[in-house]
Amino acid sequence: MFRPSTVQALVTRQVLLYTRNPVRAVELFFWPIVQLLVWGFVTMYLQQQAGSGGQDGFARMITFLIGAIILWDALFRSQQGVAISFLEDVWTRNLLNVFAAPIRMTEYLSATFVVGLLRVVITGVVLAAIAWISYQFNLFQFQWKLFAFYANLMIFGWTLGILSTALVLRWGHGVESLAWAIPFMIQPFACVFYEVNVLPGWMQWVALAMPPAHVFNGMRSMVATGTLNPGDLVLAGGLNVAYLAVAGLLFSRTLSVARERGLLVKTAAS
Repeated sequence: MFRPSTVQALVTRQVLLYTRNPVRAVELFFWPIVQLLVWGFVTMYLQQQAGSGGQDGFARMITFLIGAIILWDALFRSQQGVAISFLEDVWTRNLLNVFAAPIRMTEYLSATFVVGLLRVVITGVVLAAIAWISYQFNLFQFQWKLFAFYANLMIFGWTLGILSTALVLRWGHGVESLAWAIPFMIQPFACVFYEVNVLPGWMQWVALAMPPAHVFNGMRSMVATGTLNPGDLVLAGGLNVAYLAVAGLLFSRTLSVARERGLLVKTAAS
């Protein structure tokens, strides 16, 4: 027999989860807002390119998009390598074993960086092959700059992965979804599919403070003119060093707090 009271109780339980944990409520608004922002700006940029360059401009834009998709995957996969490696230990209840062992924080993070690197290499090869076969897009047209692009994006991905891990350590399972969401939270500012000048003024300042915006700007410059402003890579590299250092300090501090308050045991045993 169907019991409406049971349904009501289950619905109430889910509502209470959202009201008592504001982070969960972010999921309700996050994806629609990001999709609207990203593809809205992409449309504006496509209109600009088509209006200024005709068919040549449109063809160049398609090349921009293919290159951007492949490079964005490097950032996402490296972030996932760090975040998911940590979450795997949480899910398998192996976290206490890991941190009880004589393993340094730097060793643990380095191992997750390697996992991220492997994910990037595997998916990068597959995407490069598909792009060549399907669209005649040669990823290696960027020559040595390709490695600079990848290095900067992977380092920033590792930084986001450390941030994701620190959040889970501090707040527990309620914020696990951020391990997937954080890269897309910064995507509108990363200018993956459009130039920085498409954004409103205040968003441009935020974008220029992020390494990916400079990397993707360099990629588009290489496609359009065959040249690259070295300042883009230098600035991206400098920002990455600063952000990675801050993320490492944050993770170290969060881990200490988690140990002092017993949050590590709670996270591992939940």
